[in-house]
Amino acid sequence: MHPEEEQIVWQGKFITARTKGKWEFVSRARGIRAAVILAVDDEDHVILVEQFRVPLGKSCIELPAGLIGDEDGSEDEDATAAAVRELEEETGYHAARMENLGEFYSSPGMVSESFTLLRAHGLTKVSAGGGTEGEDITVHRVPLAGIEQFIAEARANGHGIDVRLLLLMGARIIGR
Repeated sequence: MHPEEEQIVWQGKFITARTKGKWEFVSRARGIRAAVILAVDDEDHVILVEQFRVPLGKSCIELPAGLIGDEDGSEDEDATAAAVRELEEETGYHAARMENLGEFYSSPGMVSESFTLLRAHGLTKVSAGGGTEGEDITVHRVPLAGIEQFIAEARANGHGIDVRLLLLMGARIIGR
């Protein structure tokens, strides 16, 4: 469909800017992928994270997530193992089981990156979370029944809202 050759315009440690014909897009470098975790506890509270995002210039409310295979020597890391690790690092919750819900693309007109969505089951709080050194993550445990109000208040307070939070509002957005 697009016989033009793909060109690398710039490459950093984590991202690559590319062109193909008239298209300009960004991809993850070195085959790095992402895992995004939907974690809802037994009391119907969703576990969310808040962290400053440089591209936005403000804090963003998100589902817990992390990179897969971003460390040297971990290029073949399994998405499920990465999700268990990232959930604990970011939120302090351990999942007894992770369910792989498939691969998704968040902005396919501009970014080739995909993410694997995983549903965490059997949550146990094991630490405070907050991320690894250099990350300043705030953990939020939000009742699913109050997710719209939480998002509205976060937005009113100047926070960005990650597009993946739409899945928490799904049927209510279309009136069902």
